[in-house]
Amino acid sequence: MKISAMWKAVVGGLAAGAAAAATAVQDGSLTTGEGVTIVLAVLASYGVTWAVPNRPTRQGFPGEGA
Repeated sequence: MKISAMWKAVVGGLAAGAAAAATAVQDGSLTTGEGVTIVLAVLASYGVTWAVPNRPTRQGFPGEGA
């Protein structure tokens, strides 16, 4: 299955944002600092996930027969 770098970053960002949001609303309120943390988690996840390339297909690994 081929997943483009864009969709990989979107899913990673949504997962990071959801995790940060779930942690932030444990006390029943959302402060400005928690909101900033959620946004930063999403943006950091987008950047890191976009920068890391997908692994090559099996035929691209050295030492394996094609």
